[in-house]
Amino acid sequence: MSNPKTEVLTPHNSQLIFIDQQPQMAFGVQSIDRQALKNNTVGLAKAAKIFNVPTIITTVETESFSGHTYPELLAVFPDAPLLERTSMNSWDDQKVRDALKKNGRNKIIVSGLWTEVCNTTFALSAMHDAGYEIYMVADASGGTSQAAHDYSMQRMIQAGVVPVTWQQVLLEWQRDWKNRDTYDAVMELVKEHSGAYGMGVDYAYTMVHKAPERVQHGPTLAPVAAPI
Repeated sequence: MSNPKTEVLTPHNSQLIFIDQQPQMAFGVQSIDRQALKNNTVGLAKAAKIFNVPTIITTVETESFSGHTYPELLAVFPDAPLLERTSMNSWDDQKVRDALKKNGRNKIIVSGLWTEVCNTTFALSAMHDAGYEIYMVADASGGTSQAAHDYSMQRMIQAGVVPVTWQQVLLEWQRDWKNRDTYDAVMELVKEHSGAYGMGVDYAYTMVHKAPERVQHGPTLAPVAAPI
């Protein structure tokens, strides 16, 4: 019997859920730099938008504790409903279950806070109760300590969760650079969110291929030696 987890992620076999990407939850994160966390989360969202991957955003106790979802994330999906919950486990909310089922994809990619609570309970419950495959985006999730994140990732992996990174997901979806309908958008996303990789792409485009710089700027003034 073939293992479905050996099947590469594609835009057609996967869906994405963001769990509690809210400021008060992010304040408690100690396992990853929080600006990097937001960058990776928004980069993952933009990747899903490029490839038209069904995406769910669920929130917990927005008004009483957690605050509003990052505006940069909401800007990617301005029309998406926000599935508000009281439960720490997203699986315990029927709206979430219904949205996942409606999307009709068995591979669920997860980005959420905190790893050791909301991510772990959702992953275990979705696998146990409905047989979903879970792909946990480790660098678009965070825990209240490095140990909390690491041990909860280990627990999930032992249960069958597949650990991934946001850029890994992006490039699995792209798969082949001959796929020109998404190539330009992926390159723009890489330049904006992929750190050293993005800087390397900018360098190659402008210095090797002599493409114009991607932003306009003032004139470059030639060196003028000052008297010594």
